[in-house]
Amino acid sequence: MSSHEISEAEDKLPEERGAASVVRPADDPFADPGLPPHEHRKQDIDERAARRSERTVALLFTVSMLATIAFIAAYVALPVDKYIYVFPIGHISALNFALGVTLGIALFTIGAGAVHWARTLMSDVEIADERHPIEASPEVKSKVLEEFRTGAKESGFGRRKLARNTLFGALALVPLAGVVLLRDLGPLPGTKLRHTKWAKGKRLMNYNTMQPLRPEDIAVGSLTFAMPEGMSEEQHDFQTEIAKAALMLVRLQPENIKDKRELDWSHEGIVAFSKICTHVGCPINLYEQQTHHVLCPCHQSTFDLSDGGRVIFGPAGHALPQLRIRANDQGYLEAMGDFSEPVGPAYWERG
Repeated sequence: MSSHEISEAEDKLPEERGAASVVRPADDPFADPGLPPHEHRKQDIDERAARRSERTVALLFTVSMLATIAFIAAYVALPVDKYIYVFPIGHISALNFALGVTLGIALFTIGAGAVHWARTLMSDVEIADERHPIEASPEVKSKVLEEFRTGAKESGFGRRKLARNTLFGALALVPLAGVVLLRDLGPLPGTKLRHTKWAKGKRLMNYNTMQPLRPEDIAVGSLTFAMPEGMSEEQHDFQTEIAKAALMLVRLQPENIKDKRELDWSHEGIVAFSKICTHVGCPINLYEQQTHHVLCPCHQSTFDLSDGGRVIFGPAGHALPQLRIRANDQGYLEAMGDFSEPVGPAYWERG
């Protein structure tokens, strides 16, 4: 007998192979126990209970809609810099807390409503289906469609209009939470990236001591950080403005300055350049006295402060902007205007 014939023989039932049928004992632990008798739920036999469940489902979907509206209102109304105390978390952003709570409630109540609908109003009759080939026959397809129609009818989707309509409302409003987030794609920055707090006549303040700087305060080969007069860390927009106005001062020997414009814009060899790297905006704070190079610690972009702040190494795309300075009648260093070009990395509107 060939192996193919042996395989066919093994696939046959005992009766087909001519052997005696196998009789399982009554206490066989592997015997099919069958399905337990179906127990009707209260909602199946009491229409008032079913209506109460429908109202519960509708309430959950309505709460979802209200939470979505609250999400949008919080996103529009709450300021970004407002903080609240929430026990036991501590001080957190009021906006983030409100967005998280409202969106969580909106999504949770949709899920809870769907689960409650399925457990109390949809049919829960146990159905056993035998395994069948992966490819469905026309009979199976028609059976599936018929079962779908029956399930849709038994679910009450067409009859339970209150639950259905509130479900549609909840599902329609939740995506609006994502649509509102698109607001952060705008508005366009306009010209605010081109201007800083520097202006003609503003004195250079030492960033550490908050005192105005004199030429004699800056030694040859030293690196000093400064910011515009009138700025304070207590101001609500300080971080935004210092990210554009941060300044570094280096005193060079005038004969070591290679760039003519840099020399003209300096005062007694003191040159002022933006502290913001033109690659991704990191603060520059590493200075090499002998070469007059400054290094950005983020991605190692290197600039030559004796040659117009040009890039000599690294991914930065353009030179550091220079601030024109002078000494006023009182002997303090002051700006003669704003930077000649936008500080920091390039952006799509930059000319």
